[in-house]
Amino acid sequence: MGDARAIAMARLKRHRRVRKKVAGRPERPRLSVFRSARHIYAQIINDLDGRTLVAASTLSPEVRAKGKEGRKTTQAKQVGALLAERALVAQIRQVVFDRGGYRFHGRVKALAEAAREKGLQF
Repeated sequence: MGDARAIAMARLKRHRRVRKKVAGRPERPRLSVFRSARHIYAQIINDLDGRTLVAASTLSPEVRAKGKEGRKTTQAKQVGALLAERALVAQIRQVVFDRGGYRFHGRVKALAEAAREKGLQF
């Protein structure tokens, strides 16, 4: 059990280090990613106001309607595409990517690539 705690603490330490440099502004908000064992969550945040502008996750009705098709990576792609669509509707074209202390690999990478394919720039 101590190992899992050490891994979580290391991720938070990396996340804090990245957040010192990455901040969302009104003209270029922050795309923040959080992943758990089962789900992945993404939101676009204006850090100056402390407001979430757009959000999507595997718990979103549009993603859940498709069911448990595919792996978690496939679901992460769906979340990235949904987030980008919602961002474009909200007239957000450019963001700063905050990977949340996770490696840019697997589900995080799939989400980012799907968001880029749908027109989000970062």
